[in-house]
Amino acid sequence: MTTPAEWADADNPLETFPASPFGARVGYGRVSTKGQLLDRQISALEAAGCVRVFTDKKSGKNAEREELWKCLDYLRHGDTLVVPSLDRLGRSIQDLIAIVSGLRKRGIGFQSLHEALDTTTPGGRLVFHVFAALAEFIRELIVQGTHEGLEAARARGERIGRPPAMNPEQIRHARALLAQPENTITSIAKLLGVSRTTLYKYVPELTVGRDSLVPTGSRPTLPQPR
Repeated sequence: MTTPAEWADADNPLETFPASPFGARVGYGRVSTKGQLLDRQISALEAAGCVRVFTDKKSGKNAEREELWKCLDYLRHGDTLVVPSLDRLGRSIQDLIAIVSGLRKRGIGFQSLHEALDTTTPGGRLVFHVFAALAEFIRELIVQGTHEGLEAARARGERIGRPPAMNPEQIRHARALLAQPENTITSIAKLLGVSRTTLYKYVPELTVGRDSLVPTGSRPTLPQPR
C-alpha cells in the first residue's frame, strides 16, 4: 500500500515530472472481454500522440494482464503512460496508486484522458497526492472498524473465526465408533462428513492408537505367559 509519504517521496508534490519533455508517450487500453472492441480506445490514444499502444482483453480484476506488464517494462525515464480512463489501468484505487507511484519513482509521467488527469502537471500531481491520502484514510478506517467489531464480538462471548469442523456431539460419536474395532477410521470419517486428518485433529487419542479409546473393562484379557 502506497502511503502519502511514499507518494510525496520527500519532495514537492506539486513539482512537475518527468523533468525531460522529450520522452515518448505510450498508451495502454483494456476491455473486459474478448468480444469487446478496442478501436475507440486505440484511436483516442493515438490522437493523444502515443507512439505505441499496448492492449489487454481481460477483466481489471485479473492480475495477469500481460500487455500491461509489457507496457510498464517498455517505458523509460522521461516517458509518459497514457490511458483512456483510470478504470482501464487499476483494479482499485490502491492498485492505481501503486502503479502510478512506481512510474513516478522511475521518472515516468501518467495521464488519463477521460478524467483529464496529468501527473506531469502540478495540478495532476496534487490530485494523486490527495488520492493517496484518501486511500490510506479508507484503509485505516477499515482496519479500525474490523478491530472494533472483533472486540465487540468477544465482549458478547461470540466465537471469532471459522466454526469448528466437528462439534462436541460429533466428537463423542466418533469416539464411540472408534471404540469398535470393526469400524475403520476411513468409514467413520465418511459417516461424519469429515476427512481423516480432521478426525485425527479432533480425536487426538488416535495418534497413540485406538486402544486408548476402548474402556478398560471392555478390553479382552490376554492369557498371561507361564
